[in-house]
Amino acid sequence: MPTPPADPQTELVEAFWTEARVRSGLAGEEIYQGVSSSAVLRPPAWSFGDTREMADELCALVLSGRKTTTSSPAWAYDAYDGDGHGEPMPEAGSVTILCDGSGSPRAVLRTTRVRVVPFDEVEAAHAWAEGEGDGSLDGWRAGHQDFFTRVDDGSHPFAADMPVVLEEFEVLARA
Repeated sequence: MPTPPADPQTELVEAFWTEARVRSGLAGEEIYQGVSSSAVLRPPAWSFGDTREMADELCALVLSGRKTTTSSPAWAYDAYDGDGHGEPMPEAGSVTILCDGSGSPRAVLRTTRVRVVPFDEVEAAHAWAEGEGDGSLDGWRAGHQDFFTRVDDGSHPFAADMPVVLEEFEVLARA
């Protein structure tokens, strides 16, 4: 589940984006009517998890190539209103900046696929691609049930059939 970095380092993010958009090839993307927005607008910066330690651990897994997917409870996107409140549902093709637990930019990610499935229908291949723990589906279920319960404010009790957003991504550039 994306969260703003614990201590956003805006200047570092801006400097990273200036360089990374060129290295990732995004600065040269053009569309029919001219330069695309991804060539000029800085994407959102965020971190994985709900603690600095978790953000650091999951960021390291991404940078190593071990983590290529993530999962979020669908309710995490319910508060999005289109006016900057809440988080928008991820979409294939969207670009973001991954930060570590201190808010330092570490990578540019592009979402390649998004699906919403019931928690109890998440496949072993997705669990493995998350790169966490032992990579097993049982480990994924235990860890994510704990995480989804921990980040819930009490209004979204865990259920085995709750909708989960499964997001696949690729690393376009590293810090």
